[in-house]
Amino acid sequence: MRTRRPVTPEQAMARMEELCARAEHSSGEIMQKLLRMGISATDATTIVRSMTGRRFIDDGRFARAFARDKMEYARWGRRKIALALYQKRVPRELINEALDNLDEERYISILSEIIAAKRRTIDEPDTYDGRTKLYRFAASRGFEPELIAAVLRRNQ
Repeated sequence: MRTRRPVTPEQAMARMEELCARAEHSSGEIMQKLLRMGISATDATTIVRSMTGRRFIDDGRFARAFARDKMEYARWGRRKIALALYQKRVPRELINEALDNLDEERYISILSEIIAAKRRTIDEPDTYDGRTKLYRFAASRGFEPELIAAVLRRNQ
């Protein structure tokens, strides 16, 4: 088994800058990566601060991009997006800001589309059991209960 050579803080910063130049990452993700590389907590904090100051890392920008992409491509609801951002250690106020920036019309349109697609796979979608399956499906995607109920009532 090979042993890994220790990574210096300078090497770690260069790797993280390269990573952040290719895609958005939260400060929490970068901090975890640095700690897994064997960088001390003090050095990792210094690296994250430096990268934030030079705009390699911007948690607000990351949260907005993440929320928009998950809504548009993964078709997630606000609740699921918020939980994922929380797990990535994004501050709550930035999560709320990112969710507030989502286009409401497009959000409802996506919910309607996923409900319509699921409706086609259910044998009897207009029964109590069918509506319950649709509701649970949309809730599992992270959409809000009141919004799901409104879309289901509108599409009956």
